[in-house]
Amino acid sequence: MASRTPDPEEQPESYSKMSVGDVEAIGAHCQMAFCHQLDFLPFKCESCKGKFCLDHRTETAHNCPEAGAWARRRREAQSSTSSTTSKPNILNHDQQCSSPTCKTLVNTALTPGVHCQTCNRMYCLKHRMAEDHDCKNLTPLGARPMTGLQAQRERGMAALDKLRAWGAAKKASTGSSSSNSKSSSSKTFSIPVLGSSSSRRPKKESPITALNNLKKTAKGDEKIPMDKRVYLHVEASADTTTAKYPTGNFWYSKDFTVGRVLDIAAKALQVQNVNNRGGGEEQRLRIFHVEAGRLLDFPEKLGDAVKSGNTIVLLRGVGPPVPDLMEV
Repeated sequence: MASRTPDPEEQPESYSKMSVGDVEAIGAHCQMAFCHQLDFLPFKCESCKGKFCLDHRTETAHNCPEAGAWARRRREAQSSTSSTTSKPNILNHDQQCSSPTCKTLVNTALTPGVHCQTCNRMYCLKHRMAEDHDCKNLTPLGARPMTGLQAQRERGMAALDKLRAWGAAKKASTGSSSSNSKSSSSKTFSIPVLGSSSSRRPKKESPITALNNLKKTAKGDEKIPMDKRVYLHVEASADTTTAKYPTGNFWYSKDFTVGRVLDIAAKALQVQNVNNRGGGEEQRLRIFHVEAGRLLDFPEKLGDAVKSGNTIVLLRGVGPPVPDLMEV
């Protein structure tokens, strides 16, 4: 039996027919005015939302009318996100070490802050000790201002500290000489007298004898009448003078003011005197009357404040006089 030849129209098709519209639907034409190239993988501009080929994908290449819009939208989105998220302000000056020379951030995970109970400030670990941040010269934060009585008390204590230092220096300088004199005196009076087993001891010098000895060694202006003279022991603290022996016996007139006596005594004991050049109290000289326990004021008459046989001391930086230094 002969085979039947199939009709060409009845044969099944092995391929798909695609129209021109279907091909163009796969990609997109470049929107550049003079290009319109069909690109199967076009690039989308995030600023103007247009589609472009490889050659015109950048904003500069296709002269984007909305150039930079995508970058602005991203910055605005980031700023809004950061504003809603709470972050510590690391640039706040309160978070820095309170030492003027230190910029270390404190109260952080790496560097804890240390609170000073004296000056009421926060410091890093390097400046946490009082001597490292000069705590003694700082006014505590939140402290009340000092009243007049408190300031007067502080000045009095400063004067007492000056006197203690002066007394300690004087004791140290005269300690060896006094011990030698005691040993020599004990040898001198160790010989028994009239069969007595006890040794003779030197008697304490009477006030009259001490005053007479003071008058013999004192120096002063010969023009001052004898009845107007006041004989004094004058000394200067070690930090005020350049003299080898900062002490001496002098006479002054009863009518002299304390300020005039200070000028004369400072010159005699080689003490730098800057009272007439201005400046603060830390450089000003004052006269301390040992027997009265107070600082003498400059306008006072010497005869009204002291008497012969007394001791006055030149001190620097002790502040203005107070009524009664020993009671402050």
